[in-house]
Amino acid sequence: MPQELEDFEVDPSHDLDMVTLFSSTAHDAEMEANAIHGLLEANDIPSIVVGTPAIPSLEFQVQVPRSRLEEAENVVAEARQAGPLAAAEAERAGEEGDH
Repeated sequence: MPQELEDFEVDPSHDLDMVTLFSSTAHDAEMEANAIHGLLEANDIPSIVVGTPAIPSLEFQVQVPRSRLEEAENVVAEARQAGPLAAAEAERAGEEGDH
């Protein structure tokens, strides 16, 4: 067995278990899930989107590690409170910084 595998330790805690932060079956659920996923990734919070547009009756979810759930909830709440104007301003600032 390679040395790096012998040195590898598995984290037995449930901190890395994925839990649902967002869930929806609304017509725009995929778009909202992807927006939340992007917001979390921009804040260095790992997340995954679960769902498929091939079966629209199933829900879309955004899942995060259990240990980051509270932080993720706060990031999403702050973004919702700031509203779409803040998102547009942040996007413009990012575009200006790219040039």
